[in-house]
Amino acid sequence: MAIKVRLWGVRGSIPCPGPDTVRYGGNTACLELRFGKKNRLVIVDSGSGVRDLGNMLLKTDLPKGPIKTEIFFTHTHWDHIMGFPFFTPIYIPKTELTIYGPVTYEEDTLDKIIGEQLRYRYFPVRQDELAAKIKYIALKESKLDIGDGIHVTTKYLNHPVLCLGYRFEFEGKVFCTLFDTEPFRNVFATDPSAPDYDEEAAREGDLAARQENEKIMKFMYGADLIIHDTQYTHKEYLAGKVGWGHTSFEDAINAAHKAKVKKIVCFHHDPMRKDDELDALLEKYQKRIAGKSSLQIVGAREGMEIEL
Repeated sequence: MAIKVRLWGVRGSIPCPGPDTVRYGGNTACLELRFGKKNRLVIVDSGSGVRDLGNMLLKTDLPKGPIKTEIFFTHTHWDHIMGFPFFTPIYIPKTELTIYGPVTYEEDTLDKIIGEQLRYRYFPVRQDELAAKIKYIALKESKLDIGDGIHVTTKYLNHPVLCLGYRFEFEGKVFCTLFDTEPFRNVFATDPSAPDYDEEAAREGDLAARQENEKIMKFMYGADLIIHDTQYTHKEYLAGKVGWGHTSFEDAINAAHKAKVKKIVCFHHDPMRKDDELDALLEKYQKRIAGKSSLQIVGAREGMEIEL
């Protein structure tokens, strides 16, 4: 095993526990990655699913020594950071966390945005009362070497706030996250009869969108596994979700096929999507590509483990 991926939270927008979300899970985004024989731990996002991950680490990792790990935040929307105050290792002395996340270009820095949850108006513990040693590193598009032969490439995605995709490469295996994104599109008027139509702007808008989508394809090209936002169906997307920063099943699967990805995990399930509905959608898309593509399509479930 080179890389092991375990899913602790797979929902988008808000936690949604209940009888209709039992099989796939109701917690928001959190992934546990383990690398190689050293079992090196890396975490992606700390949605509500990170609470259970933290509790597990107290049983499995802490007895072997202080917890030292990286957390890569894809972006700072609440459903991806809300579990951080409930991540038990931050209250344990000698815990060391390096937290990466996108530059926001706002007045507030990464540490303030994430740590702002730990204020008395929201929570009974303040950030400066945490026992863990925490270091924050703001990222743009870049390449990182985080040690032990793990290489990380970051890529801006298309979301209302700056959001990064992460490409992890280790011992010949490639794993990518593409959370909270939608295909880039021309934001200028393209109808010549529209009052604000400008031919040159429309042409440049088409070119820019095409180039950005090609960059996304290159980012995930040849990956052994990607976990991709599929919050909507294409019909739902067109019926009022354009610009919300989430992808349809159809667009994500089509892009993965073109990029020669081996397996796509459909992720960031809509909080209104019931287990039976997810079963039916996944079966439909699996049948649609059967015999036409070698791409494997699976639905993200809490507790799912995939080894590369």
